[in-house]
Amino acid sequence: MDERLQQAELDALWRYDDPIASAERFAIAASEPDRPELVRAELETQRARALGLQGRFAEADGLLDSLEPALGTLAVRILLERGRLRNTEGRPAEAVPLFESALLAARRDADTFLAVDAAHMLAIADPARSEQWTEEGLVELAGVTDPRTLRWGVALHSNRGWALFEAGRSHEALGSFEAALEAAERYGTLDQQFAARWSLARSLREVGRWQEALDIQHRLAAERPGESEVAAELAALAEVEAHVRDAATEAAPTIEP
Repeated sequence: MDERLQQAELDALWRYDDPIASAERFAIAASEPDRPELVRAELETQRARALGLQGRFAEADGLLDSLEPALGTLAVRILLERGRLRNTEGRPAEAVPLFESALLAARRDADTFLAVDAAHMLAIADPARSEQWTEEGLVELAGVTDPRTLRWGVALHSNRGWALFEAGRSHEALGSFEAALEAAERYGTLDQQFAARWSLARSLREVGRWQEALDIQHRLAAERPGESEVAAELAALAEVEAHVRDAATEAAPTIEP
């Protein structure tokens, strides 16, 4: 039996849009008596994360306290989840040193997956150094062959894209969204692929390539009818199209009879 939590099982247990159900699944899995102690403890770190997503921060911290002292993978997971709790609670300055410690510990243990997780969280919690942390995460992925680990490229490029977009660096953001889509198509889930195409289209609209954006959003609408964010973009693009059409009409020469 494996002596650590396998990512495939973790993925199957998580429903990030339903932290209550996720916490229940992790509690059930952690209570199974035939599991190694380390795996049960790792499952409990994920239950703590799910509790944090519910706003139950003190309870989540108490659960993590109960798992210490810890070494190796478990210690890294505890650092990561304490950092996520602080960041979710709106205390990013306290989260950053926890994520930094997690990154160093994961590197020491040659755990690339958790090292990239830590770098990705640092890029979120430490916006002043977001590009540095994103680049460190991408460097960690260099030479990796595991598709599930390489999936981190989707989040790293996408997060960088939105940081650039919000900073008004739209053309640079477009390049990051293109890289995110490439990673999503190679390694990502269907949801990640959908989100990456939407983000790329939004970026294309921002840089004036509205017809390309419109084509993508129409395809997304056909794929998932009723998606509110797609509908909002289609409405915005319709306004752009109308404005361009009106401008073209005004600019047309008048031919006297």
